[in-house]
Amino acid sequence: MMPDLEIYAATVLGAFGATLGLLGTLIAVTVWQGARARVRLARAEAVFGSPVPERPFHG
Repeated sequence: MMPDLEIYAATVLGAFGATLGLLGTLIAVTVWQGARARVRLARAEAVFGSPVPERPFHG
């Protein structure tokens, strides 16, 4: 059940929409930067090699 917002309905719903928009933008930018970092790391490892030697996990 949603409370009656009367004259504040537009303000509250606008703030809710703005929050969802900003959150969506933040998530999209984070995913985009992660993809860029993965590509840059792969390129650097192709040129310079991996800084950590590959060894089997002993656990």
